[in-house]
Amino acid sequence: MAETSNNTINELLTKSTGVLIKTTLVDFPGKVASAYFLRGCNLRCPYCYNVELVKGISNATQVEESNQQFVSPVQVLEHLFKRKNVMNGLVISGGEPLLNPVTPELIKQAKKMGYSVKLDTNGTLPLLLEKLLSDPETRPDFIAMDFKTSPSRYNTEIKPVANFIHADFNELIKASINLIKTLGKENYEIRTVLVPGLVEKADIKNMASIIPQDASWQLAQFRNENCIDTAYNEIAPYIDAQLKELTDYANSFIPGAALR
Repeated sequence: MAETSNNTINELLTKSTGVLIKTTLVDFPGKVASAYFLRGCNLRCPYCYNVELVKGISNATQVEESNQQFVSPVQVLEHLFKRKNVMNGLVISGGEPLLNPVTPELIKQAKKMGYSVKLDTNGTLPLLLEKLLSDPETRPDFIAMDFKTSPSRYNTEIKPVANFIHADFNELIKASINLIKTLGKENYEIRTVLVPGLVEKADIKNMASIIPQDASWQLAQFRNENCIDTAYNEIAPYIDAQLKELTDYANSFIPGAALR
């Protein structure tokens, strides 16, 4: 989110740049919310199934040919205005929403309408996150941070885009966690997808060494379908006994670890 002129922001607000889920009861704890998934991401997690969101769509023809129904931020705000008597939350997700210059304006306008705002982020952009948090008008009310695996494995297996290839992911993730925990333990969570071969006991231990002791660490089952790296479609998810073993192991470090 580099500095962007008001004219540019106004233009971006009218572009079809994300997918809107009009009503969700599961994406924002305790809220009846809408969820807006913005396209574009700085990571290429091999197990990710939101290919069109992650890789982005560069022109109108691609939007028309997409399987997704893309809408503009203005349409999202119009929807929020119409439903403000029955909904109380907005989730801004992706992709990676911190990369999109419209995110601060979306947060600001939603909060003006009385909405609580939840941000989903991958924890690799602490400078942009700090900028959001430092302004009361753009400070999210809740943050969910995706923590993929041991930070040392990001460069080789999470496959960041070119300008992030040599990043120190250990320091980036630590910095992001230090920022989001300023919201208070009730207002953030860490999320990890349990991908066989990518998240094992050694990774759980490495990740737990960075996560605050009182954090909510939400673990999830891997879906082997429509993965960016098609080889991951052939990987069998952990069976129930393995999921329990990994969850119990995570819980031995972080008492708030649980399988969602």
